[in-house]
Parts: sequence; structure tokens; C-alpha cells
Amino acid sequence: MFEKLKSLSKDTLIYGTSTIIGRFLNFLLVPIYTNIFLPQDFGIVANVYAYIAILNVFFSIGLESGYFKFASTLEVGDKKENFSHPFLGIFLNSLLISAILFIFSRKLTPLFQVSEEKYVIIQLTALILFFDAICLVPFAYLRLEHKPKKFALIRIINIVINVVFTIILIVILKIGIIGVFLSNVIASVFTFILLSPIVIKNITLRFNKELLVELLKFSIPYIPAGISSNIVQVINRPILTALTNDATVGIFQANYRLGIFMMLFVQMFEFAWRPFFLTNAKESNAKEIFSRVMTFFLVVGSFIFITLSLFVEYIAKLKLPFKGYLIGKAYWDGLYIVPLILLSYLFYGVYINLMAGIYIEKKTKYLPYITGIAALINVIVNFALIPLIGMLGAALATLSSYVVMMLGIYYVSQKFYPIKYEYGEILKITFSVVFSFLLFYLIVGSIDGWYIRALIVLLFVGILFIFRVIKIEHIKKILNVKTV
Repeated sequence: MFEKLKSLSKDTLIYGTSTIIGRFLNFLLVPIYTNIFLPQDFGIVANVYAYIAILNVFFSIGLESGYFKFASTLEVGDKKENFSHPFLGIFLNSLLISAILFIFSRKLTPLFQVSEEKYVIIQLTALILFFDAICLVPFAYLRLEHKPKKFALIRIINIVINVVFTIILIVILKIGIIGVFLSNVIASVFTFILLSPIVIKNITLRFNKELLVELLKFSIPYIPAGISSNIVQVINRPILTALTNDATVGIFQANYRLGIFMMLFVQMFEFAWRPFFLTNAKESNAKEIFSRVMTFFLVVGSFIFITLSLFVEYIAKLKLPFKGYLIGKAYWDGLYIVPLILLSYLFYGVYINLMAGIYIEKKTKYLPYITGIAALINVIVNFALIPLIGMLGAALATLSSYVVMMLGIYYVSQKFYPIKYEYGEILKITFSVVFSFLLFYLIVGSIDGWYIRALIVLLFVGILFIFRVIKIEHIKKILNVKTV
């Protein structure tokens, strides 16, 4: 088992290194945005990218997930057909939708909550969506072929180009928020150019009706599920815009971005997890392996949650060498939402873990119900709480919906692919988190300092060792260190 866990850890580390480097480079844009743009301008950027996230689902139509499932087993069609059908499906669908967005950009500005004179933002959005969509299957190919280094390199190049052109367009040429979207277009086009050899190598025009039917049957449920999932992630921005103002959205988005460190961990795990559980699903001890993975995920995720929650103020107020702070002063009023965002991403990570059962048993038809209920709760809580407590209500809406998604997928996956998770260990981890947090809030009122917060983090780790949730022998086995 530990060889399997070591393999997952290695792939996660490679994906993670690229993700961390890439996201760190991307995160460098936050000080630029928050120290140059007014909150209301940054609010417009956040709002449009919220719509981009939702529209991504209509562009991919779930075919990336279909590619993973059928290309990994080749139960229908050959390797080239399993690449070409989802790729061409996404290409033709994306071309049509992008053309509509581009041609009717002026008329669509009210839907994107931007003024008509900024219609070029919609045109650039159409290009971003198109090129990002047609990169999905080539990127999935690299993951399925276990080429994380090439995957990582291309993603890093994408973000470096984005960051460089953002600095050129916004800081040097001073073209304003248009530069955010234009730099993204340039990066997305260049990324597809880098991936084009994969497309050329694997494309075929052979038509396999049986494969297309199976692909659509598996993938179509991902459309409503993906829409609902993205609504959970981004709908609070448009609702905040409607119920408050662009400045509030800008402050919310800047602090939401501080959840990036937990999102990084979840994302790099997700990149490695899907190929891992598909490859190992037929192992005799697969369920035992998946159970252990869940425990390890929660240990690392909880440590990140505790550490960042306690040190978020120090991180945000870190002085930059040239000018300003990591997060501009105008945005500090929203720091209190960051622990809720971190916790939301942690629950989303558990949801990703639990996805294995539904995926293996081809029960994707249940995903729209799970994510749909979560999205509905998200919208209801947003409208109920934002008028009362502002952006805190939006953060609580995000948290509540991820909890619902986690519980929903747990129920369905256990019904069709039951796994005996290490519930005792999970309970110990939960206790350690709650105890550490309560201790922090009891102490911080009378005495505070970075050293107090560091001691509480060390105490959290110590409790996990005392409870033997973390065991030295397990760490040595994963790291391949010989025990004496």
C-alpha cells in the first residue's frame, strides 16, 4: 500500500510544485491589482471572471471527464478515437459559443454587469474561453499518460506569460483593467501552441458512433453538475455586486484570493488523484488505499488550515520591497473571511476524495443533484445573509454549499462504492483542529504575537502525534527511509 501512496505523493508533489510556482507567480498580480486598481475596478475584474468560470462548463460540456474515463480503459474505440472525439466536440462547441459572444458583445454587456463602452472585455472573454477549452483534452492527455513534468512546465509557462504581459500592459503601458484580459488571451493562445503537437499526434477523423454515445452518456451529467459547482464557487460575486457595490466585491475577491494556499493543495492533489484512483481501482486493496489517502489528505489539509488561519494577518500586511503591501490597505477590512474560505476549500478537497466511487461506478448522473442542491443553498444563503452581514454572508454561503456537496457525494458514493474510512482518525483530526482554534481565540484576547500563534500550530501537530494519527513509521515508509 505504501508504494501506492508514495506514487501518489510523488505525482502530487510534481503537480504541486508546478501549481505552487504558477499560482505564486499569478498571486504576484494581486499586489499589482490591489495597489493600482480601486476596489470597484478590481470588483469588475472579479465579476467577469466569475462569469468565465460558469461559462467554462458550457464550453467543455463535460467531455474532459469523459476522456479520462474512456481513454483510461479503452473499453470503446482506440486511443486516437478516444482523444479525437472529445477534443473535436469541445472545439466545435467552443467555436460556436465564442463566435456568438464576440459578435454580440455590445448587447451582452448588461449580462456581464459591465458598461457598454467596455464591450471589448466580452470579446476578450470569448477568446479566453475558446483557447482555454481546447487545451483541456491535451492537458488531460498529459495527466493520463503520467507526464506530470511536461504538464507542469506548460502550465508554468502559461502563467509566466500572463504575469509578464500583465505587468507590461498595466504597470508600464497603463491600459487599465483591459490589460488583465488581454494578457490572459495572449497566455492562452501561446499555451495551445505548446500543446498543438499533442493534438497533431493524436487527432483522427474516424467516427465511432458507439464511443460518441458512451461519451455523451457519461459526460452530459457533468454539464449541470459543472454549472452548479461553478455557481457555488463564484455566484457570490454577482450577488454581492447586485446587493452591495463593486468596491465590496473587490475587497471580498482580494481576501478570497488569500485562500489560494489551500486551493493550491487541493488542486495539486486533484491533478494526481483522478489518474491514481482510475489506475488502481482494480487493485484488491483499492478501498483500503483510498481510505488511507483520505486520512493523509485531512492531516495535511488541516495543518494548512490552522497555520494560514492563524497567520493570515501577518501574510496580508507583509510589506513589499518596492511599494505597498501584499494586500493593499484598502482591502484589509475583509481579512476576517479568510478562515471560512480556507475551510471551504478543505471541504471541497474531501469532496474530490469522495468523487472516486461515483467515477469508478459510472454514477455521474447523481452529480447534478448533489451540486444543484448545493448551488441552490448557496444562492439562498447569499441573498439571506449579505443584506445582514455583507461579505461575511457570502463567505458563509460558500462554506455551507461545500459542506452540502461533501455530505451529498459521501451518501451516494457509499451507496454504490462503500469504503470504510478511518473514522476514528478523522474524529481525532477534527478534535485537534477545534481545540487549537478555541485555544487561539481564548488566548488572543489577552496576549498575542507570532510566537503564540506558532506555538499553537506546533501544539496542533503534537496532538496528532499523541493521538498517533501521524506515525513516524508511516512517514518513513512513504519517504522510503529505512527504520533501524
